[in-house]
Amino acid sequence: MANRKDARVTVILECTSCIQNGVKKVSRGLSRYITQKNRHNTPNRLELRKFCPYCYKHMIHGEIKK
Repeated sequence: MANRKDARVTVILECTSCIQNGVKKVSRGLSRYITQKNRHNTPNRLELRKFCPYCYKHMIHGEIKK
């Protein structure tokens, strides 16, 4: 059982709006959330609407690589 892959993996979600605005303006920071997803049920990249404290509104946060 030691070689078995777990179905649940930890993923990092990052604000897509902060990345785009950081190129044009001085970035105050990046909003990131840590969550888990089921690898079997959601094989694609995860995107959720979460609150971004730097944009002061709910924005789409996409999964990034570790």
